[in-house]
Amino acid sequence: MTVGRNILIVEDEPLIAMMLEDFLDSLGHHVAGTVDSVSEALAKVEQGGFDIAIIDVHLKGGEPSWPVADLLVAKGIPFILATGGHIEPPPAAHANAPVLAKPFTIDAIEPALARACAAAA
Repeated sequence: MTVGRNILIVEDEPLIAMMLEDFLDSLGHHVAGTVDSVSEALAKVEQGGFDIAIIDVHLKGGEPSWPVADLLVAKGIPFILATGGHIEPPPAAHANAPVLAKPFTIDAIEPALARACAAAA
């Protein structure tokens, strides 16, 4: 059994965010917050209070979430990239980040969390 983690969700689609929250809760994790824009995510990362983040690659209006990933790296916080068909590859700095493909399945979440935490260790 894994230890429950405090997880930040950065996702602009409310139904997807709610589903992810339910999956994480079912797996014994705690959702530390859910935000839907880069500006909100950057503020939440600065505030802290979570162990790992799941960030959608594109947010409102196609806004790329790379500034969030950059700040997470700078703070040493592991993260997972969530994508529903992201075409171009991530920037080189994030090329090795674990990816959680949409549509999410509950079985894919725990391995992605483990990969992200192992990479940060």
